[in-house]
Amino acid sequence: MKGTGIFRRIDSLGRFVLPKEMRKTLNINQDDYLQIFLEGDSIILRKSQQKCIICDAEETIQEPFREFHGKKICKNCLEILKNL
Repeated sequence: MKGTGIFRRIDSLGRFVLPKEMRKTLNINQDDYLQIFLEGDSIILRKSQQKCIICDAEETIQEPFREFHGKKICKNCLEILKNL
């Protein structure tokens, strides 16, 4: 694990700020979800991969999701649904 030399204080509600440079590097944006893992005495944060609710395909730049009632549907499944 690579150290960054960055330290953040935890507030009374358990929150801290993830530095802007890290968010930019990892393409983490407002309203994105992070998965939280424990590994030994370490906390691991990972950007949650969005998946199509029909086929479980992960979001990619080439095939962005469309949203229907707050649910993600990939371009391929959307085309199949249109042809039904």
